[in-house]
Amino acid sequence: MIAAMGALALLLSAPLPLREHAFRLDREAEAVATVTASCERCDWGARGREAAVLALDVDGVPSQHLVLFRGATAEYRVLLGPLGVGPHRLTIAHDARRSARGAGVVRVEGVTIETVGDGEAGYDAIAHAPILHTRPGSLGRFSDMPLLAWVETHAAAGGRRELRYSVVFSHEDGGTPVDRLMATWGRVTDIELVYSVELDAAGRVRREEYQGKDHVFARFAGRKEGRHPVMHVVTKNNMVADRGRETPRVAPAPVPFALDGVSREAVMDAHPWTYRVSAQEVRRQGLVAARPGRRRIRDPRRFATLEACGELRDARVAFDLGFPTPDGLRWAASDAGGEDFRVARDGCFRAAVAMPENATPADARQLRFRAYTRPARRGEKPLPRGSGSARIDRVTRVFGLGPDDAPGPSVFRWSAGADLRLDGLPLELAIGAPAAAGGAGSVPASPR
Repeated sequence: MIAAMGALALLLSAPLPLREHAFRLDREAEAVATVTASCERCDWGARGREAAVLALDVDGVPSQHLVLFRGATAEYRVLLGPLGVGPHRLTIAHDARRSARGAGVVRVEGVTIETVGDGEAGYDAIAHAPILHTRPGSLGRFSDMPLLAWVETHAAAGGRRELRYSVVFSHEDGGTPVDRLMATWGRVTDIELVYSVELDAAGRVRREEYQGKDHVFARFAGRKEGRHPVMHVVTKNNMVADRGRETPRVAPAPVPFALDGVSREAVMDAHPWTYRVSAQEVRRQGLVAARPGRRRIRDPRRFATLEACGELRDARVAFDLGFPTPDGLRWAASDAGGEDFRVARDGCFRAAVAMPENATPADARQLRFRAYTRPARRGEKPLPRGSGSARIDRVTRVFGLGPDDAPGPSVFRWSAGADLRLDGLPLELAIGAPAAAGGAGSVPASPR
């Protein structure tokens, strides 16, 4: 009797099958499934209704979990791994134990399978994509979920290629507080390079590494499934390791993406739902406040985000937007929280500033950049004022989020380029001025 009751309990706790999809391969190949699914009452921003979770098996072997963080009907592309010639079966079940209690009815509305064989275009980018074990407890809290993966391909010496795999996480429970994230990165997601591999001209692995704790890169020496490295998210700011606990795992299929002349956040622009999911998470976690203080922000829709490209040497940069008032311009400063709220990297970067109540980016009339000598590092003597250098080559976007949390149109661009004076007068640009040779809305730098 006791054995029978135990068997019944095990049966009742097992994931409930929703769909089976049979397919056949005529050659060995990497398989990618696109699962179209919906969740009746799911809302990533609502406690108790965050998401439903699906369990995927391939040929009777557990493959991964799929978190329906987008709620309404949406497509999710996932890796199924290397499969041999012959028939195969993908089974998708509702894992009610891991799903939010108020998720409601879950439906799998369609499944399509793509395959790519060795030697075919795009094979290496799929075959070497990492599989991620989620950080212990994060799925249970519906926090810091991997939303999107992408892969960049870079040429290396001797006909080699480097594949770099990055992941957009919905947020980070540790690391940079949300107010500094917005000020210095222009987003509340966490974006991390998790794995890179260098291949020779014949496709053989010559070097592979992952980004571990404290952002230290280490040689990958962990387990693989086929060519896929199995990684484990191990820190609250989503660093990974090549060993770890057997937590629920996910395997998003990476999208190819080139970052030439744009910031990493351009990947989010191409998938605007990532803004919505991340905004929902920080609201649910109480990180959005009517009267924000340290480690709290105004609603992400109250921010104007800037993308610019330039060069910094021993310098940090902040920006201001000027909004008209009856008494002149009211300035909103991206570094209102202090010097740690200034951008400390060059190349193409994003930053954001909280706007006045009811203002939109289109209301801004002036943009100005300020540059500062960087603070001394631990054990270092303070640098002399003005000893570094800073330059803004171009501004590519200034935008905000709409009511649906999706990025709105840009209101400004500029490409004339100008050097900034460290610890001196700012570079001022008029927004909405007639187009000039340097780009829409550009004006010369303010007098030094």
